[in-house]
Amino acid sequence: MAQPTRPRQVITRLVDGNICAYDLAAGVRGVLSPAMVCRPSTEDDIVDHAVPADLQRIYCTTLNAVVCMTADGAEVWRSDFEPRSDQQRGHRPSCVLSSDGLVLWVYRPDVMAGRDRPDQWVALDAGTGAIIAQTDLRTVGHGGQQLLHRTSDQILLDVGEGQDGSVIHRASLAEGRVNLIRYPWSDRCLIDLSPDERQFMTVHHEQGDVSLHAYPDGEVTFALSVDAFGHDPDETYVEWSGGYLSTDTLIVTLAGETEDEQEWFRHYRVDVRSGQVRAEFDAHAENPYDILPLGDGSWLTTDPSGHPVRWIDS
Repeated sequence: MAQPTRPRQVITRLVDGNICAYDLAAGVRGVLSPAMVCRPSTEDDIVDHAVPADLQRIYCTTLNAVVCMTADGAEVWRSDFEPRSDQQRGHRPSCVLSSDGLVLWVYRPDVMAGRDRPDQWVALDAGTGAIIAQTDLRTVGHGGQQLLHRTSDQILLDVGEGQDGSVIHRASLAEGRVNLIRYPWSDRCLIDLSPDERQFMTVHHEQGDVSLHAYPDGEVTFALSVDAFGHDPDETYVEWSGGYLSTDTLIVTLAGETEDEQEWFRHYRVDVRSGQVRAEFDAHAENPYDILPLGDGSWLTTDPSGHPVRWIDS
């Protein structure tokens, strides 16, 4: 039996200082208008943000706190990261909501923030900000990408440690504690989770290949190096971008420089089932990272206004 797909329903962008939420369920194409616009009440710079499906609240991380606000910007609760950090080391806390909107997962790069404690992964009560559970991570991260596995309500976290690599974790809540799994790699960067949630995509930290992994165990389904795309691996590399255009089609991004040192990039389609490289893919993107595949045959780029543009595969 085919597994149901679970495309994103709401995404957020920071535009002109406002947190904007966009409802993707309507299938509108072109430049998207926000379904909700919030001017954050916090004076701290916003690092990451999340909005539940009902658009009633906004959650954001700053360098020193998690803040929950109503849609009109009024603060509901705040969870400060103590002690306050004045370090300028590029540390970026991140957040993601559980599928039911009741739990807010927060990655805290506390080592890089100079807090004299390990990096933290914390599950907060989204209604009150109270800590449900938390765990130490054996990482020294600048930031962390979190992806929600909606079927199981597990979370994938990729902690980027700069030149030292990237560490991928999986977690769930069990009896008031974090059930933590660390995958046995320090050289793979998490890119995307498949729409049917049976696979995830990674790119090697040194950008030599792209791999698909079975979820949840991480077993490699297939890997493609640069030469599989017809390029010289000494001159071309795989970008940390792309993702699942659909359950059957992956978008992989390659980049390099011409002889006169002009940077270039190209997107390619890859058949998920066979691993066969298909034709080039025109994403209408301005740079290799200006593409967010949504898993339903559509993807987002960014308009000069800062709002997302939705494209539909033809």
